[in-house]
Amino acid sequence: MGQLLDDERPRTVLETVKKLGFLQMDPTKAVARSEHLVLWSRMADAFQMDDLTEALYKKRTLFEHRAFIFPTSDYGLHRHRMIDWPRGDFAWPRRAREWLQTNEPFRQYVLSELRRRGPLRSRDFEDRAVAPWKSSGWTHGRNAGQMLEFLWARGEIAVSHRHGSERVWNLAERILPMDKPEVPFANAKRVLGKRRLRSMGILRRDEKSVGVPVEIKGLEGEWIASPELLDREFKGRTAILSPFDRLVYDRRRLLELFDFDYKLEIYVPVAKRRWGYYVLPILRGDRFVARADAKADRMQSLLKVPVLHVEPGATAVDIKGAESELEKLAEWLGLHGVVIDRMQE
Repeated sequence: MGQLLDDERPRTVLETVKKLGFLQMDPTKAVARSEHLVLWSRMADAFQMDDLTEALYKKRTLFEHRAFIFPTSDYGLHRHRMIDWPRGDFAWPRRAREWLQTNEPFRQYVLSELRRRGPLRSRDFEDRAVAPWKSSGWTHGRNAGQMLEFLWARGEIAVSHRHGSERVWNLAERILPMDKPEVPFANAKRVLGKRRLRSMGILRRDEKSVGVPVEIKGLEGEWIASPELLDREFKGRTAILSPFDRLVYDRRRLLELFDFDYKLEIYVPVAKRRWGYYVLPILRGDRFVARADAKADRMQSLLKVPVLHVEPGATAVDIKGAESELEKLAEWLGLHGVVIDRMQE
């Protein structure tokens, strides 16, 4: 229920994100972007992809920050993470702080260009780094891009809008409600922790947890549940989830609570994949019944499923529900149909 996967669907993008807490963004589009799949799985045809764009970049009821989407009304709860970034005394935070300090003139140049010229893309900035950013990865020497990422993390700039997948930057004060006070760190952490429990329903207990202690048959350790959900009757439905959906993100919790062993194999060599490139978990009620290796073939206007992996114990009714939901997904994507090459138990 906390994940909005019962039969009572939310009506708007803002309502959905508020109840989930946030959305994780991912550009992989084998089927659709992850944030779009998550919203569709909760809202069905009440959600169209332009709805999220409008909420983010026109109405600004949501804001984008470092691959996540949050309600703008929660901005004050997240400011402490931005102001104190990068926090910690480990090697990487120290190196980032030192690089920013060394490149203070570069930082001032980026901010002054945005103040003077308005929204700009990464390509619009000169590389005026005093010292280059050194990395063993793809960010090595990408000084303008790295400065923008760091200023974004610090809450000094924000994504104004996008051209396709390309971000367009502006000063945060022109986009976000900077007049709202920062919520003290301890208070913000408590509020966000409570909301996380509300959205997840059940979590393992730790020393900072706030919730109702519960026992789960067959599982050791201490668990807590959201008191708001304990007395509500759950009426489940069939739902196709994104690989980055928060319900499946914590693999240990997923295995313990649902006995569902899931792995994203995008970066696994083809010959070593067990399930497929972009596999969508399919939930029916409170059980995972299948996983679909899926791809949207725009040229043929088909949602192609080379293999529909059937989970142990899944019934014919479960599989029929999964097939029906795949057809709904294809229709929402504007495709003409679904092709399932084979089923595998």
